[in-house]
Amino acid sequence: MLIDQFPRASKAADFVEGQQVTVHGFLSGKRVKGSALAFADIQIDGGPKIQIVSTFKKQNSPAHAAHTALRSIPLHSPVSVTGTVAKLYGTPSPAESSSTAPGSFPDGVSRIDIDLESIQPLNVFPKDIIVSKDVQFPPTARHLQIRFSDPLRSRLLARPKMALQLRQSLDRLGFTEVETPVLFKSTPEGAREFLVPTRRAGFAYALPQSPQQYKQMLMASGIRGYYQFARCFRDEDLRADRQPEFTQLDLEISFATGEDVIRTVESIVSDLTQSLTTNFTHVKKGDEVYLAPKRVQEPAEAEGLDIQPCYTKPPFPRITYEEAMTRFGIDKPDARIPFEIHRLDHILPKSFVSMITDLENPVVEGFRFRPQQEDLPESGPSAAMFDEIMKNLPPALEKNPDGAPVALVIDSRKPLRGLSPLGFEGVAALESGEPGLEEFADLEDGDVLVFQARENKPFQGGSTALGTFRTLVYQQAVSKGLLPRDLSFRFLWVVNFPMFTPDNDTDPGQGGSAGFSATHHPFTAPLTDADVELLATDPLKARADHYDLVVNGVELGGGSRRIHVAKMQEYIMREILKMTDQGVAQFSHLLEALRAGCPPHAGFALGFDRLVAVLTYTDSVRDVIAFPKSMKGEDLTVKSPSKITKEQLETYHLAFAGKK
Repeated sequence: MLIDQFPRASKAADFVEGQQVTVHGFLSGKRVKGSALAFADIQIDGGPKIQIVSTFKKQNSPAHAAHTALRSIPLHSPVSVTGTVAKLYGTPSPAESSSTAPGSFPDGVSRIDIDLESIQPLNVFPKDIIVSKDVQFPPTARHLQIRFSDPLRSRLLARPKMALQLRQSLDRLGFTEVETPVLFKSTPEGAREFLVPTRRAGFAYALPQSPQQYKQMLMASGIRGYYQFARCFRDEDLRADRQPEFTQLDLEISFATGEDVIRTVESIVSDLTQSLTTNFTHVKKGDEVYLAPKRVQEPAEAEGLDIQPCYTKPPFPRITYEEAMTRFGIDKPDARIPFEIHRLDHILPKSFVSMITDLENPVVEGFRFRPQQEDLPESGPSAAMFDEIMKNLPPALEKNPDGAPVALVIDSRKPLRGLSPLGFEGVAALESGEPGLEEFADLEDGDVLVFQARENKPFQGGSTALGTFRTLVYQQAVSKGLLPRDLSFRFLWVVNFPMFTPDNDTDPGQGGSAGFSATHHPFTAPLTDADVELLATDPLKARADHYDLVVNGVELGGGSRRIHVAKMQEYIMREILKMTDQGVAQFSHLLEALRAGCPPHAGFALGFDRLVAVLTYTDSVRDVIAFPKSMKGEDLTVKSPSKITKEQLETYHLAFAGKK
């Protein structure tokens, strides 16, 4: 039945014991205690728990009619409920309870009991949709998954509150929010773009990879501090932490250095983590942990609320790219992992090195894994875990041309305690306890030594094979209980990245002919005067004034001091990257802005989806996006992208290319 009108929801100040109120929500549970007594729950996101109490004394009375209606309405149907406030649980805040917005509730109240007077169904939930505990709906029914998954819905509720806190922090620091266009132009920044055809033959827009060029032009325009929550688009291979469209908190400061930006980012992130501690509760259901607004969860029924997250306080630690790759084998290290990588080839026998790699004169690195579980039965659990890992190695590690990782389990029942492949001299050298390798001199049953070879050349890219394997071992050890689950958040900065990276088959780069491309983007300034000089002699050794913010193995964002002089920017593009005249001309708007007395400036882009995902304890950004894309870049809810019609091809002057 169509309903044209239903009672207006009450405001926060109306919720006083003994007063009539109206609430709107979903009928989420019914408990019938007899013919004349029933209880029901009303699901209201962002509000307290609502329990309806229904009883009657006389047949055919209004209370009897309401009771009958309650029992007849299917669960999960949207309803309008009117009744008298029987009891408030908690302490209402007078300042917050004065809200005049309909559908608001008094702050500080965790639960409200209402004696039912009338209930009106606003739509009926169909019988063919089956809802069970922890139900998983297909991607085509994302709306149902949001409604019936507490963790998913809570993360979507937490997301805007985090954005609000970040906005408030930046506003306090004097930043100006500026929206930049989404319909941009194609420029070779480094990633693949999405093109938007137009009705003008031969012309197309490009969706922005980031607002990078616009925000640098804003610095030339006199905006002192800029920010926006920007929608960005990149046509790249997808992973759990990537989407073809995503949101980043973008900021830029004029008359500033990278140090100014780092301090700003540390300040707003610290404000955010304090806000999370104050305004959210940490909910644990089974193995899953997530955040929820504090007043949503009733303390008497909450599970696992003794979780006290630990956040790194500013200033965050800093390590160089070289140090990160050396100690952790990855440029976004997880500081919770209790074992580091060490170079070992100088103490290993050549016979062993030749067993693990075909490389000549390789670098061999390794780490010691030690389980942190009491009363381990000798080496059994460690051996079993590594056996499982080695049998299910990712292809990149199993088929690594430098050789696969090798794991040796310490077991005193075996010859040389399980280290016989190293020989007597190798074991003696390993256990000698030389400076930097002391941990290898104190081996216990259950310890595992991992070795991996790589080419003897400077670090390139984001990780080594051993760095990838190290992260895999940590994740498996936590999942199997051999290491404790660490719910702390270890923020750190990685700095001094190489300015350029050799071309690969994955990233398009800037399209120059130099054989390398800008590591991050071509607008990043060299770190020092010495790095400026290296541009002319050995560009691959030049370092950039770039900084990445990392937490728990996730790169949350990156930024840099920018090139603010037009001649230097054009020199980098034309003479170093060897971009064509046409490629350089695509940046003419930026070069003109820099030429017009653009001040020194620096900035940062914080991956907002990743930030929300990490701080709400999920590995996938899809868990914090209402309607995410699949691993193939498809929106399975609405089934996009869709095929192009013949009429669209004609309208936008397009044609299908012939098969090669």
